[in-house]
Amino acid sequence: MQPDYTHYHTHLDIKFKHLEKIDIPQMVKEYTHKWFNQTLTQVNDSVVRVGIVEGEYHWHKHDNDDEFFFVLEGQLLIDLEDQTIELNPGQGVTITKGVMHRPRAPKKAVMLMVETSAIQPTGD
Repeated sequence: MQPDYTHYHTHLDIKFKHLEKIDIPQMVKEYTHKWFNQTLTQVNDSVVRVGIVEGEYHWHKHDNDDEFFFVLEGQLLIDLEDQTIELNPGQGVTITKGVMHRPRAPKKAVMLMVETSAIQPTGD
């Protein structure tokens, strides 16, 4: 069964140019969606994204891309097939390409993600 993507607000456009200041707290104030993802900037072949999230994402994997999550506020749980990784502010983890995972946030959380610019956020 195909996941319902309608409650995800994913913006792949690059919001900030190089040398332009990025203000995450201001973005957190502005965006009220339960699952919001915005590409902030591009760094060589990778992008940095902010996620302002609450609730569950769907199970998925990225066949060709690793994905790095770093929590700024709240708590992010990343379910794997055999364990759950708990991330609190100041903590991060890299999910290896090909690994099934499901990010979820019991309460509102703010995170940064670093991944290749070619990644499909909803999975392969």
